[in-house]
Amino acid sequence: MATNPQQLDDDRQGLSATDEAELFAHPVAIERPAKPRIPFVFSSPHSGRIYTEAFIAASNLDAMTLRRSEDSFIEEVFSGVVPLGAPLLHARFPRAYLDANREPYELDPAMFTDPLPPHVNTRSLRVAGGLGTIARVVAESTEIYRAPLSYAEAERRIRLLYMPFHEALRSLLEEAHEQFGWALLVDCHSMPSAGAPNEDDRGASRPDIVLGDRYGTSCASEITEAAEGLLRRLGYRVARNNPYAGGFNTEHYGRPQAGLHALQIEINRALYMDETRLERGAGFAKLQADMTAFASELAGLDWSTLSNGGRHAAQ
Repeated sequence: MATNPQQLDDDRQGLSATDEAELFAHPVAIERPAKPRIPFVFSSPHSGRIYTEAFIAASNLDAMTLRRSEDSFIEEVFSGVVPLGAPLLHARFPRAYLDANREPYELDPAMFTDPLPPHVNTRSLRVAGGLGTIARVVAESTEIYRAPLSYAEAERRIRLLYMPFHEALRSLLEEAHEQFGWALLVDCHSMPSAGAPNEDDRGASRPDIVLGDRYGTSCASEITEAAEGLLRRLGYRVARNNPYAGGFNTEHYGRPQAGLHALQIEINRALYMDETRLERGAGFAKLQADMTAFASELAGLDWSTLSNGGRHAAQ
């Protein structure tokens, strides 16, 4: 007998559960504006919180631990960009199940019962840390699975979840580039308020926002500088590229010379949520309004002379 999703949601303290067929049939959500008016695409690859019953059963972890890797509510924080005229893409599947901000095949061979094909990247730093395309751990190196997986299971998730996410993201960027002559991917994330023991800034208090442009390679410097200035004027403490310079999506889609720019934005979770209870906090509405204002002001700047791929360079 199938578990009632609402009952499981209550029992699992906020997990939204469904069966695999429903999630695999609808792995992503795209919120489209009535009319595209700005050359921006907003993406949230880590805010999904629909957990399949099979995944929950296969996990060692309690509900709250399993959710620690979520960028909780980030798709809601940026929801105001849609009325401005920009699409918002977000994964419905959770990061702990599949990470859409990785190469398609970054896998840890120790997680699988059978040998991995030669095309799999088993040696990346992310794999070594347990955070490949199929994560081995969440939070502070807490193992997810009770038993090893088959490679066929990884391939299934990649084919039915990862690939549709990236097909949608590529399509949205191509549409924006074709209409406006250039496009900016704003890759939206959240971060814990302090570095974890396994991170370089362990224990340190973090800034409000970290902008990542892969050290100036994924985005024209004018965009990063303008974004930082706008956020500072809104009252936020902003850092660049430390501790997060941008992941696979920022690096992969950011090709300024071709008029495709990518900027990652990491928001300190203490600004808008209770990090222990994983609930929206008192600052949620203010942050949501500020991110809408930020997007509006950034889009309203004069980008006609943008270096490395503005409209003038693309046409």
